[in-house]
Amino acid sequence: MPGQPHPPAPTLESVTTIRADGSHFILHPADFRGRFLRARRIAAGVLIAVYLSLPWIKVGGYPAVFLDLGARRFHLFGWTLAAQDLWLLFFLISGVGFSLFFVTALLGRAWCGWACPQTVFLEHVYRRIERWIEGDAIARRALDVAPWTAARILRRGAKHAAFALLSVVIAHLFLAYFVSLPRLWGMMGAAPFAHWGLFLFVFGFAAVLYGNFAWFREQLCIVLCPYGRLQSVLIDDDSLVIGYDGRRGEPRGKLQRLGGMTPATVAADVRRLTPGEPAGDRLVISAATDSTGMAASGLSHHNLSATEGDCVDCTRCVAVCPTGIDIRQGLQIECIGCAACIDACDEVMARLGRPAGLVRYDSLNGLAGRATRWLRPRTLVYSVLLLAGAAVAAAALATVRPAAFGVTRMIGAAYFYDDATVRNQFLVRLVNKRDVPQRLLVRLRGAPAEVRQGGLEAPVELAGMDEQVLPLVVVVPRRRYDGPFDFTVVVRDEAGTFELAREVEFLGPDPKLLREDAEEEHEKHDH
Repeated sequence: MPGQPHPPAPTLESVTTIRADGSHFILHPADFRGRFLRARRIAAGVLIAVYLSLPWIKVGGYPAVFLDLGARRFHLFGWTLAAQDLWLLFFLISGVGFSLFFVTALLGRAWCGWACPQTVFLEHVYRRIERWIEGDAIARRALDVAPWTAARILRRGAKHAAFALLSVVIAHLFLAYFVSLPRLWGMMGAAPFAHWGLFLFVFGFAAVLYGNFAWFREQLCIVLCPYGRLQSVLIDDDSLVIGYDGRRGEPRGKLQRLGGMTPATVAADVRRLTPGEPAGDRLVISAATDSTGMAASGLSHHNLSATEGDCVDCTRCVAVCPTGIDIRQGLQIECIGCAACIDACDEVMARLGRPAGLVRYDSLNGLAGRATRWLRPRTLVYSVLLLAGAAVAAAALATVRPAAFGVTRMIGAAYFYDDATVRNQFLVRLVNKRDVPQRLLVRLRGAPAEVRQGGLEAPVELAGMDEQVLPLVVVVPRRRYDGPFDFTVVVRDEAGTFELAREVEFLGPDPKLLREDAEEEHEKHDH
């Protein structure tokens, strides 16, 4: 791979992962340990387990989440929606949007660092596979610029094969949300072109996943995702962000040996491991180091002293950052709030016997020594909007019924009449949204007493998840017809647990013309 093994020093003027010639620099964040890493791994494990298990868990006879596009049925934790209920998606989409606004105003980019699928799969799955196959960050960077020997080909080939296989598995599981696992398994056993559309979708989606997690990586967050660019308008000085305490850390300095101490009394030295390698990649504090590059034994503050602030400019926070920024330069759109720099800095401070929190979760006001206001106009407005939206959504959900129906006028003439009657012909579409049979009654309401219903007099039995389209004829005696009128078609179940209604207009000719025709016929009959 062309280029130097290390990215340029982060600046606020350019993106670290893009070289001067515009090519993409593949980042290899250093390994680290810490409380936030442990918490994020637990959160990622739970989220991945949920993603993997939902198509397997049955609720009400269907997978917990099953978006059956073919049958136009959407099963969500035992609750079934038909295509007629898709208007409820407005509340879901707007609710997610306002929730994201609220969480960002309060907690910054917590979603990006802790729950976004891009971060969860990249940091906790793909990069861990890469670490197991190619080694730590230093080994991976060395492999990037090594000649194409058999060892490099073997390691790179094994990694990309694992990435491709994992991407195919994730894509197949994603498809299971739309076709169900049994049907997916049947498709996998059939010839590819028996379901060629879904076959192309799965492998096309797998190719996108593979390209993203193998190469594009953090560029999705920096270049494509609009959320990072929107954070400048979503957060304020009281939002929780990750920041560097410049009052405590500046001016930066290097650790120095205390005068009069011999090398035997000084337990360690903060230095670069090899020439040309950033100090933050492996911070060596004693002769015995662990796999993270941190010393196995600690260092107390009486062995070394800082010339100035607590920041010793070890660049450890830069080495572990998955987007390659220097958090000490302030809040940046590339920061995904993953807390890697917090764990790395806390680890260094612990080795040096200094307080943790030089880099920490805090508001910009808190980092500047001012009080943080959690209750403020922005969060209050978002809270009110969320509550109002939740109330409206609850009211809308209460209108969802286990059946649906529609009434449309038959194609052709709007009405028909003869010597005895005026009639309108309709098609009634009945939909059973339950997976058990239902018997539905269709009746007219609000029509004149002389109106008769032709068809659908008996209960209509629908199988589970079934639908039928049946004719309905509404007849008015000609002598009783006084012009168009409105009436309601009502559908209810036999038990009377729910009722659906649609207002319909009965159409016909001008009553005056009917009377004139009747008089002419009467006169002809008299003659």
